[in-house]
Amino acid sequence: MSLRFGTDGVRGVAFEQLTEQFAYSLGAASARLFAPGGSSAMYVGRDTRESGPALLAAFAAGVATTGVEVLDLGVVPTPAVAWFCAHEGQPGAMLSASHNPWTDNGIKIFGPGGRKLSDEQQTTIEAALDNEAAPSSWDSVTVSPAVAERYIDAVVQSAERRFDGLSIVVDCANGSAAAFAPEIFARLGATVTAIAAAPNGRNINDNVGSTHPEALQAAVLDTKADMGFAFDGDADRVLGCDASGNLIDGDQIIAMAAIDRKSRGALASDTVVITVMTNLGFRLAMADQGIEIVETGVGDRHVLAALDEQALSLGGEQSGHIIHRDMATTGDGVLTAVQLVDAVLRRPEPIGVWAANVMTQYPQVLQNVRLQAKVDDITSLIATEIASEEALLGDQGRVLVRASGTEPLIRVMVEAATHAQAEEVAGRLAEAVTRLTS
Repeated sequence: MSLRFGTDGVRGVAFEQLTEQFAYSLGAASARLFAPGGSSAMYVGRDTRESGPALLAAFAAGVATTGVEVLDLGVVPTPAVAWFCAHEGQPGAMLSASHNPWTDNGIKIFGPGGRKLSDEQQTTIEAALDNEAAPSSWDSVTVSPAVAERYIDAVVQSAERRFDGLSIVVDCANGSAAAFAPEIFARLGATVTAIAAAPNGRNINDNVGSTHPEALQAAVLDTKADMGFAFDGDADRVLGCDASGNLIDGDQIIAMAAIDRKSRGALASDTVVITVMTNLGFRLAMADQGIEIVETGVGDRHVLAALDEQALSLGGEQSGHIIHRDMATTGDGVLTAVQLVDAVLRRPEPIGVWAANVMTQYPQVLQNVRLQAKVDDITSLIATEIASEEALLGDQGRVLVRASGTEPLIRVMVEAATHAQAEEVAGRLAEAVTRLTS
């Protein structure tokens, strides 16, 4: 087996790395993993990629070999699949490569409780894939359609008040959010302008969505909206924008949610879960608010694990993967946006003023170094260089060097008092990584 589980499921170029044969085998192995627990059905969904229907059909055929019924939710956000898994006690799978280009695809597996797989479960599936190859061809299987309306109702009902009088732009990234975000905000009473909401199979994330928020910012200004939200291809992450076009990133959204929840007694243990990528300014802001933090590795499944282990209620990533654990089992972009608007309506100031003041954002530079050779532990290999740069930054900066969980890259992240200093430090460390991997 060439593909392995990364930070968020398996992911690769559709039909080249992520083949139909692989999808078939993964479907069979995943269904067998949960069969001893009595699972009789498996929910499946997909985003809008051109490769989605074929790969989902192959995955479903693999599942069917185990006698498990396949329930097809169609094109839905990833958190909709997780929601049904949690509420129906059945496993599920989402066919999506999240923020990647249309040529890629991926498969995310959820257990009967709506949680992504543990490391041990992933290892079990990988072993099964290594030991059993898919046939060269198979008969198509009939899947049972399922309706995602209950998920929509749950997100709408999560808001404590209506959004009447608000004008909101939603950038659906030509992905899963297109059939969900506009309807949910409209049901809550907002005047909604939807952009990038016409998927054609190849335009998902194409200069739109949370990885390209410029389109959202321009639309908010053009329509004179009160705010806007940009989702990624499978709608499990979100970034925001205020009426002046200023971007509101995941760190700010988490900070705002944490403060709002604490004020209402809804922040369990007055603690929030973050990842190693979270801005230094967030950490300082939470300390000022009397909010504790728990830090995990990158990936919302690690955030979820910490939330559950310590019975906490809020956590997330700078990228916009944010988990309201009392409402969801995975990052949910649309739910997070709804919760943020609800929180703003409890404040005396507009979203832009609150976002600007909630934390000081330290300049953060991220450089990606594409791997030319396999590296087992890059931080050990350049430990001397990292220590030197950390000493230079002192308590006014931070260095993080790590391997990407989804791409063959080493990510070098530096925070510093000034952007220029962060760029200089990141450049030196990126050069050190390049020398070792070329």
